[in-house]
Amino acid sequence: MKRHYGNFLIAALALIPAALIGQSLAPTPRYSDQAELSKVEEWVLSQGAVESIAPELAAILGLGSDRLPVRLKSFRTKDGVSHTFAVSTNPSQKAIVISALKTIADKMQIYSVGTAWLTDRSGILHETIRVDASGARVLPNNSRAAEFTNIKAFFVKKLEAASPSISSSPSPGTSATAAGWKQEAK
Repeated sequence: MKRHYGNFLIAALALIPAALIGQSLAPTPRYSDQAELSKVEEWVLSQGAVESIAPELAAILGLGSDRLPVRLKSFRTKDGVSHTFAVSTNPSQKAIVISALKTIADKMQIYSVGTAWLTDRSGILHETIRVDASGARVLPNNSRAAEFTNIKAFFVKKLEAASPSISSSPSPGTSATAAGWKQEAK
C-alpha cells in the first residue's frame, strides 16, 4: 500500500506543474481586448439603424469629404449624453466611430459637445476629436484615452446585456454623430 501511495504522490506532484502551465494557456475571456470591438461591430451591423456621419465629421476623421454611410447603435444616458457606436458600411472605409456627445440647443443654433474617436475592430485608437459650438478639433489620443476605454467597455456591456432573440432599437432622435455636430435652429 505504501508503495502505491508513493507512486501516486509522485505522479500527482508531476502533474501539478503541467496543470499550472495549462491554466496560464487557458482561452481568453469571451470579450478579450482584441476581440471585444469586433463582436460589437457585428452586433451593430446586424441590428443597428442605417444613418450617415456628417461630411465635416468624416473629413476631420480622415474618412473622406462625403457623408459616410454607417449602421449605428446609440444610447442616451441620464445626463443627456448620447453614446454612439457607428460602423462604416462603405467597403472602402473600414472604420468605427465611437462618440459621447450631448446636443445643446442655444438661441440660434443646435450643436453637440463631446468627444468622438476613430478606431477599428481591434480597438486601436486612431484619432480623437473634440466637438463643441465652434466645430471640431483633433486632440492627442492620450488626452482622452481613459474615456475611450470606458466607452468601449460601455458598448461591450450593452452587447453582453442584449438578448439575441430581442432586436434592440436605437434611442429616439438622431444622434449628433450621425447628423453632424452643428445645425442652424429654425
